[in-house]
This record gives sequence, C-alpha cells and structure tokens, in this order.
Amino acid sequence: MGTSLAFHYVFASLGVGLPLLLVVVEGRWLRSRDPIDYEIARTWARVMLLLFAIGAVSGTTLSFELGLLWPQFMKQAGSIVGIPFSAEGFAFFIEAIFVGIYLYGWDKLAPRVHWLCGIAIAVSGAASAVFVVAVNAWMNTPAGYAIVAGKLVAVDLRSAFFSPSFLTEALHTTLAAYVFVGFAVAAVSAWQVLRNPGERHANAALRIGMFVAAIAIPLQIIAGDLSARFDANVEPVKFAAAEAHFETSRGAPLLIGGIANQATRSVPGAIALPYLLSLLAFGNPNAEVRGLNAFPPHDEPPVAIVHSSFDVMVASGSALLLVALWWATATRFGRRVTGPWLSRTLVVSGFLAFLAMEAGWFVTEFGRQPWVVHGLLRTSDAVTTAPALDLAFYGFSALYIFLGATLAVLLARIPYWSAPEPARSGVPQAAA
Repeated sequence: MGTSLAFHYVFASLGVGLPLLLVVVEGRWLRSRDPIDYEIARTWARVMLLLFAIGAVSGTTLSFELGLLWPQFMKQAGSIVGIPFSAEGFAFFIEAIFVGIYLYGWDKLAPRVHWLCGIAIAVSGAASAVFVVAVNAWMNTPAGYAIVAGKLVAVDLRSAFFSPSFLTEALHTTLAAYVFVGFAVAAVSAWQVLRNPGERHANAALRIGMFVAAIAIPLQIIAGDLSARFDANVEPVKFAAAEAHFETSRGAPLLIGGIANQATRSVPGAIALPYLLSLLAFGNPNAEVRGLNAFPPHDEPPVAIVHSSFDVMVASGSALLLVALWWATATRFGRRVTGPWLSRTLVVSGFLAFLAMEAGWFVTEFGRQPWVVHGLLRTSDAVTTAPALDLAFYGFSALYIFLGATLAVLLARIPYWSAPEPARSGVPQAAA
C-alpha cells in the first residue's frame, strides 16, 4: 500500500497543480495573444492527458487494494469513509468530462469558454484531492462516529467529513501539489534553458512555473507551521515522534538532524536549539511539550523514520523558499532571464520539491502508526491475513514499473512547442 501511495501521490499532485498552470498560461495568451503562450498551453495539455490517464490507472489500483489488503478497515469504517470517497468519484468524473472537452475543444470553442473549461479542471482536480484528504484526516482524528454492534457508524456526517485535522491537512496537501508542480515545471524548463539559453518557450515556461511556485512556497511554510501547531495540541504523539521528543519537558529544544534511537531514547548527531520547540509549538519558550514518555510504549510510532522524514520535509521546503526568493530577486519575478547558476539550482529544486512532498506524506502515515484509525482500529487488526501477499506486491510493483516506463516513452514522443500559432481573429487554428 505504501508503494502504491508513493507512486499515485505524484500523479495526484500533478493532477492538482498542472491544470492551474494551464489556466495561468492560457489566461496570459487571452490577454496578450502571444503565440508562445498558446504553444506552451497546447504542449502542457498533451502532458496533462498522459498524467491523467496514468493517475486514473494507479488510483483504480488503490481502490482495489483497499478491499484486498484492508478488509477489516473497510468493514469497520466503510460506512464513514465511503462518503468522501463517493464525493471524490463525482469530482473525478467531472474532471474527466472537462478534460475531454478541453482537449477536443481547442478549435471548436470560443477562447474564453475553452479557458473556463480549464478552470473547471483545476477546481474539480483540487476538489478530488481534498475529498481523499478528508478520509485521511478522519483516520488521524476520527469524529462524528459511534460504535454500533462492533462497527464504526457515522452519526454526524458533517463532523465526520470535516474532522478536526481536515482544514490543516487539506490546506497543507493542496499547497504541496502547487509547490511540487511549480518547481517541477521550472526544473524541466531550466534544463532546456541550460541546453539552449535563447529558447523562448522554455524561458516563458520557466517563468510561469516559478511564478506559481514563488507564491505557493511561502504559503506552504505558513500552512506547515499551522499543521505542526495543530499536531502539538491535538496529535501530540505524532508531534513528539516528528520532533524525536522523548521526555516531557518545559523549554523543550528543537532537534535538527540526527537519527532517532527509540531504544536508547536519544538522537545521536542532532543539533539542539534550546527553547525553540516550545516557542514554535505554543508561542512560549517555557511551554511544556509532551514527550513520547507520556504515552503507552505500544502506541509509539516508528520514531526514526518519522523524525527523519520530517527533517527532510522541513529542510527541502526551507531550501525551496530560498530558491524562490533568489529567483524573484535575481529576475524581478521573471522580468529578467535566469543565469546559469540559478538555472542549475532550479533543476535541483524539482527533486527537492519531490522529496518534500513524499517526506510529508511519510510523516502523516507513519506518524499515525500503530493505528489505521487513531485510537479506534490498529493496523495489525485491520490488515488482511491472506497468504502469498509477496506475489501481489511483486505484481503491483511490476505494474508501476510498466506505467512509469510507458509514461516516459510517451512523454518523449510529445512534439514540444509544435502547436500552430493562433489565427489573427483570436480563435486558435486547427491542431497540427
């Protein structure tokens, strides 16, 4: 399941972020009628179609795995999680409909109507992701339920859907998608700029990607801070694991780096910044921060992986913020071209954005362990007891390798920047 989620999460994020970039670049074309913007939009639309198809397949695989690998979870909580999953299905179908209209409507719809279809894709894609996040948020902080005949039953649909962690998790996850896609597009474009500095399409695409990334990354830092403060108050065991904070104390230090040793209750190699954890979590340098010793040992998450993932997420996000500030300062928000060192850094930033996104998901999932539904259903009680799961794992892994290879081949065959220039009347000509 972890392998499947790690694979699908990339395409889910691309499905949220890339339509927004399409809306931005097509909106620029509507305003300026610059053929370069139009050609970029046509290229990104082809990419969006491929990513949408791969994401649909990997998402369908996950729906099968929920029943195959987690029968007790679906039996116990299916009546609750089925509600947001159903809403996600409606959002997905709306997105699919408008993807079809958008792709086949370039030379059949009025330009502004076509652009509005892109907005519908961006909104429905984001809504689809938010509905799935609602399930994960409920698993982290269950609410609106009752236990009837040994099953979890929704008694307050509103509370179950909008569980305590829904807002912070939905905001943090959605912004992560925009950060990832913005830097990913900038990284690919920066690589093209390094190969051909005068390539106008690549320079324009880089500006659009970094414009979105430069707006999203500071908002993401703020959302991350809100999420951490929420965890400190509502999910203290996850917060303690992320910070490798073993002993309850006042004036708790912030530990940076190091590998947490759960057996010795220590973090060798960590840099300790006195009072900073209390200050960041509660706004008071002398505030008490609950450590893992305040909870039963059998309820502790795997601290080493949670803490290391948290460090990777924070370090990568902080580096991306510095890169965005460098780009904004050096280019005056894209009014100047990027230099070679900045372009090289932007190439690396794409990998950092990927690491930050995946590491953040690791913190969420491993930080909830050993529970599937926190405080109600343990992972050991929810997972299947069926034999020969290693064969299923190899089969699903082979499917992901095949999908990834297929995507790489098809992306390489896309004729970049080959779309025809728009007609002088302002309506695009027929597609090449």
